[in-house]
Amino acid sequence: MKTQKTVLITGFEPFDKEKINPSWEAAKQLQGRELCGARVEARQLPCVFDVSLACLYAAIDDVQPDLVIAVGQAGGRPNITVERVAININDASIPDNQGNQPINTPIVATGPAAYFATLPINAIVKGLHDAGVPASISQTAGTFVCNHVMYGLLHHLACVNPEIRGGVIHIPYLPEQAVRYSGTPSMALETVITALEIAIDEALKNSEDIAINGGATH
Repeated sequence: MKTQKTVLITGFEPFDKEKINPSWEAAKQLQGRELCGARVEARQLPCVFDVSLACLYAAIDDVQPDLVIAVGQAGGRPNITVERVAININDASIPDNQGNQPINTPIVATGPAAYFATLPINAIVKGLHDAGVPASISQTAGTFVCNHVMYGLLHHLACVNPEIRGGVIHIPYLPEQAVRYSGTPSMALETVITALEIAIDEALKNSEDIAINGGATH
């Protein structure tokens, strides 16, 4: 019988000609950590449609987590963004790492139009703000592999493991990436790691979300 809570955190391999992916660079630093009484297990996902979900489901079976946080790179975003919703669509503006580029295809043919994250997204953002980390709630996870993973994760949890909570957090470029794109924001790896620690802590402490304004006008 499992006596300790477990958190599964995932990051992606590099994609779109990048040499690193900050999501994995940060997530792998949390491997084996104990946060809020829970052990963290980190796994890397391929940036490939469908294969990423197969790897994620295998990791869930292996780790048997109480909480799943998938982390992805969102180059151009200036802060930590906690995703609210995943939509049932693949619409890739660039190919994935195996050359797949699905256009307007469903992630799950018989699935609902969308799933909301089951993480306490408001509590996470507040915890980040309290620690001085720039953060906000995002109303879109895009239509590339991150949204694919978020939707597939939440669909799997709803159908197979409803007791597990999960969602996606997007992070900015690291400085060594952003230096190639004039004016593009970035965030230090140490800050990203701290942000993920806070996110895990808040998710474990808050079984229900708090009521604060996290909306957007557009």
